[in-house]
Amino acid sequence: MKDNNILDLIKYLLEEREGIDNITIPHHEQGQFLLYRSLVNIRPPMPISEEYLQIEDTVLSNLTKQKGITDISDLDPIQPHLYLWKGDITTLKCDAIVNAANSGMTGCYQPCHNCIDNCIHTFAGIRLRYQCSEIMSKQGHPEPTGSAKITSAYNLPCRYVIHTVGAIVDGELLPEHCEQLRNCYISCLKLAVQNQLKHIAFCCISTGVFGFPQEKAAEIAVDTVKQFQQENEIEVIFNVYTETDFQIYRRLLQ
Repeated sequence: MKDNNILDLIKYLLEEREGIDNITIPHHEQGQFLLYRSLVNIRPPMPISEEYLQIEDTVLSNLTKQKGITDISDLDPIQPHLYLWKGDITTLKCDAIVNAANSGMTGCYQPCHNCIDNCIHTFAGIRLRYQCSEIMSKQGHPEPTGSAKITSAYNLPCRYVIHTVGAIVDGELLPEHCEQLRNCYISCLKLAVQNQLKHIAFCCISTGVFGFPQEKAAEIAVDTVKQFQQENEIEVIFNVYTETDFQIYRRLLQ
């Protein structure tokens, strides 16, 4: 994080909030980034100065470049129009990536939480939360499970983010959970086609903290995508982060 202005972002975020002026800013770069990320994570959706946004754009674009950007054109399909890629979805350059959101649709507010919702909002920048908030304010009610919304991606390498609310499995897996998850994939794919996108990258929706069994979730994902592709031209990337998910999807696709 050399030659960035992350300290300016921290100072701005501290100054706009009351009651947190006693925070000590770390001297090391990693600590500064974690403090910046925490302040962004807890910040409510509201406008901010153009000066801040210009600095944030520089900081986040540099961070993403340092992590390394993967272009879909560099990937080899595992099946026609289907890709399997293990990596950080916030570094993927394609038309759209899918975010596993909650019904509030404005991101994760837990500082530095490692969920995909938090990561996407962190590296996209604060305008993403603000746009999501405007969409939800006009809608007037929480986002139903299985539906989706599309937004700009701001500082991410992709063009758009499609946010979907996955099924939450708290106990026994029920048929309604499977139907809700299937609807997530269909809703995202339909939005992509409606917006004339050529490719979309899916994370493992509803697994992890949402409790959906990984094997069954992958089966639904692959089956739903393949059925949709029979009538629609769109390339799909199954993005996984763990080796367990990678092996599950590879078995299903091979």
